[in-house]
Amino acid sequence: MRFPWRTRLAVTVLALTLGNAAGAQTETLFRDVRIFDGNGDALTPPTSVLVRGNQIAGIGEAVTAGAEATIIDGGGRVLMPGLIDAHWHTMLIRQTPEQMLFGDVGFVNLLAGVEATATLMRGFTTVRDMGGPSFGLKQAIDAGVVPGPRIWPSGAMITVTSGHGDFRPLTDLPRDGSRPLSRVEELGGALVADSPDLIRQRVREQLMLGASQIKLTAGGGVASPHSPLDVSTFTLEELKAAVEAASNWGTYVAVHAYTTEAVRRAIDAGVKVIEHAHLMDDETAKYMAEKDIWLSAQPIVPAFFGNMFPPGSSQAEKAEEVMTGTDNLYRMVKAHDIKTAFGTDVLFSEAMARRQGEMLASLKEWFTPAEILRQATSTNSEFLALSGLRSPYKGKLGVIEEAALADLLLVDGDPLTNIDLVADPERSFVLIMKDGQIYKNSLAN
Repeated sequence: MRFPWRTRLAVTVLALTLGNAAGAQTETLFRDVRIFDGNGDALTPPTSVLVRGNQIAGIGEAVTAGAEATIIDGGGRVLMPGLIDAHWHTMLIRQTPEQMLFGDVGFVNLLAGVEATATLMRGFTTVRDMGGPSFGLKQAIDAGVVPGPRIWPSGAMITVTSGHGDFRPLTDLPRDGSRPLSRVEELGGALVADSPDLIRQRVREQLMLGASQIKLTAGGGVASPHSPLDVSTFTLEELKAAVEAASNWGTYVAVHAYTTEAVRRAIDAGVKVIEHAHLMDDETAKYMAEKDIWLSAQPIVPAFFGNMFPPGSSQAEKAEEVMTGTDNLYRMVKAHDIKTAFGTDVLFSEAMARRQGEMLASLKEWFTPAEILRQATSTNSEFLALSGLRSPYKGKLGVIEEAALADLLLVDGDPLTNIDLVADPERSFVLIMKDGQIYKNSLAN
């Protein structure tokens, strides 16, 4: 059978539902595994790890399990934390821009559910959604209806008229309040706001819906039809309004920004996270480090983004400009020791989504394998904690230690010596566990 994991997946979901109904607490014992714990530079000697319920209950040769426990013989393979993607778009990957603007909502939601399962099967057990109506998908995943990763949702990205995320046709202008919201706004993909008061309202609406953090587009973007890269969008007062509204809820604002001016204005307004920043200068990178600002960076390079847009289009030209800044961005990260999260920022491409692990492995041009794995596990977990009490899941992610949540990958090989293993999850990840439940187990064949 070509995809045997599908049958096992259905059985796992059914078992999870029945187990929860009965109040059962399952146990899984991993034997003879070497551990990458999410923090270190080396693997442990062969040992055992006990998972009870959805947490790691014990580590070491002395740990024991009950008679009903599932025993996994690791055979010396590597056990590591599940991967975390800090810039993902759960609702915007398998649909096309045309479907987003004009398509059937039910079909789009089904596409998102299928992609969520595929994301989990690539070993990404947690994602931070950075724009889109992901609340329903998150609810379905958390309820066990659809297998998928944990989601830290931002809700609709908030933009200004003509900004990155304003997908309205020019025939919708001028906007005088007498016309309804655009389709993208109605669906919760993006919202246009042009004053501090309206921005506060839009931020509060997303928090009311369940956002764990807020995303604003503070500068121009590649994919947007109306926003050149060099523009700065929100005023300082508007950015401060968003920061105040999010801070009142104990969480933070992240902004899409490429250029020096957009990044600096956002930092001066109290923004805690900059997404992208590929075109900022060295002084601004130093400023970020001094202000303890997080960078959410993505390997935007020709290997992944080179043919994304029609040749000669304005989007292709903007993409080329951003790609030329990627190498300098990562060099500044290392030079100034900027706190950096890993993400991918895939949009409207199932084919590119399949390369999610490749994008992580591509960081080897700038980082060691251990640095790469830490970035996608313990560092990203620390990053997610910025949401404070708005974090949708309680417990520690990104590490293998007692009481941490049991999101685990069993790797056939040593990713600390061969980081390219993460680029081929179908072969390399022989077991995928999320929240204590096994969703893939090739060893059972």
